[in-house]
Amino acid sequence: MKEILLIIFAAVFANNYVLTKTLGICPFLGVSKQFQQAAGMGVAVTFVMVLATAATWPIQYYVLNPLNIGYLQTIVFILVIAALVQFVEITLKRFIPGLHKSLGIYLPLITTNCAVLDVAIANITNETAFLPSLFNSLGAGIGFLLAMILFAGVRTRLDQNTNVPKAFRGLPITLAAAAIVSLSFMAFSLK
Repeated sequence: MKEILLIIFAAVFANNYVLTKTLGICPFLGVSKQFQQAAGMGVAVTFVMVLATAATWPIQYYVLNPLNIGYLQTIVFILVIAALVQFVEITLKRFIPGLHKSLGIYLPLITTNCAVLDVAIANITNETAFLPSLFNSLGAGIGFLLAMILFAGVRTRLDQNTNVPKAFRGLPITLAAAAIVSLSFMAFSLK
């Protein structure tokens, strides 16, 4: 239990894909304007990360490695992730149409979210066992969700602030705020 909590804590804080590894920035900047959209995207990415690991880990160890076709890893993993994203999109469209509509184009972009692919590949590269891989993916997803929610709060405050100089409004202040939030997470990875 202690090892599992350590894996999750490390993935959420010290190895946060968005704020320390700068992966998954597209949805981080694009969908973090409102809390509900940010939370919805964070949950969807978490779900896809865990499912992607649950699907790709066995494929790697029981199909690609035994057949000596490990060089197809990236292509196979992208196809698996694309199929999972389609599943999530269909599910959201059917059961939560409001969230599906608010996520818009960013939902299919989970397929190309490099954080999702990196989690699946990192679990294989680090030779992590299946169960710890799942918890690492869960922690990475929770870290993504946390980054999205935190930044949605920052952006809400920025949008309400009228003291931002005109030339600094919009994307410049958003990028500066993202850098500052990212710096706060760097403290978790200091040795």
